[in-house]
Amino acid sequence: MSNLVNFEKMGSIGVITVNNPPVNALSVGVPQGIIDGVKVSESDASVHAIVLMGGGRSFIAGADINEFLNPPPPGSAGLVEMIASFEGCQKPIVAAIHGNALGGGLETALACHYRCGTRDSLYGLPEVLIGLLPGGQGTQRLPRICGVEKALPLMVSGEFVQASKALSLGIIDHIVEDSLVEGAVAFAQQVVNEKRPLRKIRDEPVLAPAENFFEDFKKSISKRARGHLAPYKIIECAKASVELPFDEGVERERELFQDCLKSDQSRGLMNLFFAERTCTKIPDVPRETPTKNIKTASILGAGTMGGGIAMNFVNVGIPVTLLEVTQEALDRGLEIIRNNYANTVKKGRLSQTEMDKRLALITPTLSYDDISGTDIVVEAVFEEMDIKKEVFRKLDETMKADAVLATNTSTLDVDEIASVTKRPEMVIGTHFFSPANVMRLLEIVRGAKTDKEVIATVMKLGKTIKKVPVLVGVCDGFVGNRMLARYMKQANLMILEGALPQEVDQALFDFGLAMGPFAMGD
Repeated sequence: MSNLVNFEKMGSIGVITVNNPPVNALSVGVPQGIIDGVKVSESDASVHAIVLMGGGRSFIAGADINEFLNPPPPGSAGLVEMIASFEGCQKPIVAAIHGNALGGGLETALACHYRCGTRDSLYGLPEVLIGLLPGGQGTQRLPRICGVEKALPLMVSGEFVQASKALSLGIIDHIVEDSLVEGAVAFAQQVVNEKRPLRKIRDEPVLAPAENFFEDFKKSISKRARGHLAPYKIIECAKASVELPFDEGVERERELFQDCLKSDQSRGLMNLFFAERTCTKIPDVPRETPTKNIKTASILGAGTMGGGIAMNFVNVGIPVTLLEVTQEALDRGLEIIRNNYANTVKKGRLSQTEMDKRLALITPTLSYDDISGTDIVVEAVFEEMDIKKEVFRKLDETMKADAVLATNTSTLDVDEIASVTKRPEMVIGTHFFSPANVMRLLEIVRGAKTDKEVIATVMKLGKTIKKVPVLVGVCDGFVGNRMLARYMKQANLMILEGALPQEVDQALFDFGLAMGPFAMGD
């Protein structure tokens, strides 16, 4: 058996554990190790059922993306061969899930006869985010579990669902409340005791969706999926799950997967995937650098940026104290936040209960005294150096000694701002992009004296609030606006050369951008 996979017996249950840190990806050797574990279990008469689980922090988080770019050696067992071993097994196989079951990991679980998971586990088929479609029979199995009308939006969005929703959709059969190993073994034993059948999803029918469902769905995603290949290939796969027998649907999935894999889009999106992860590796700030625990935050300024920044924190359960200079400005800012959430509720992407919960985490104030005890303060006032300095002098006097002092400046010198404080090592830039509650990029600006613990803390916080944090240095415009300045310069030169603003915008819109430079300026 592969050293990436372990096998042990717990009573009459064989337990196969994948140990391929950090996320137990299906790298070369893992599928073969699982296949070997299934064979050992089948050949042992004392084993009545099998539990498949991941060691460490997660189940199987997905395929090894490197193997899409550099195929494994010929003859290596992969996901397809592993699934075939599950389907040929005459003993029930239970997937025991904690952490993430994503992509090929979820497809692995869907090929098992039964699935259980911890309450905090997550499930999804996010291949679309790297320009691919679920290529391990996921497009054919998920519609058979929860119906194509529920499965297709999950696959096209790449959305992750929590265990409670996965249970209601039929993705898992049971939630384990305490120890995963003990709970999964007990569930497997229950399957044996109750003589449950070997449930094979491949043999289950897909109910036909409502008339015109696929055409209506295409229209519904036309704006956000404009120019993208994978979402529409996923729709074709979903249609195949309804219209074709399972094996023919799988063959169609393989063909369409290859179309995506060979595209420039998938190569570009995979490059982006790796680039985002490279950004978190800072040579002089190692991963083991200690971080501060950010439990509370305060925001200075309730304008467009300040309100959006506040939403990022409360969205993940971090209470925010929102400071303004006048009651009128404070009320106006809170109303904008309330309306933003209300629009999300109206679109069905947030419940009213959750909206109320998030709003309750925001404490409005007109006094600096009310923010003094928070773990981080993010300044989002006017982009003028004198005003920034005045604010940071006040923060230096007010905030507790170990508070992180962050500025949302988009172009100003973070070192000059830090120079007016007695603790420049605690000052850092956190440049959110507008609208701050939507845009994923977050520039973390390190000053000359910024402490490494502060850098590590804010990089970690960026991930917590679901941003892509990128560490940059102090320079004019940092990186994002430095690039934007050259982009706008070229656009304006084209106008001087005779192009109309709408022609420049249309060319860039057709290229794939959400809008052109002049529409953005408007």
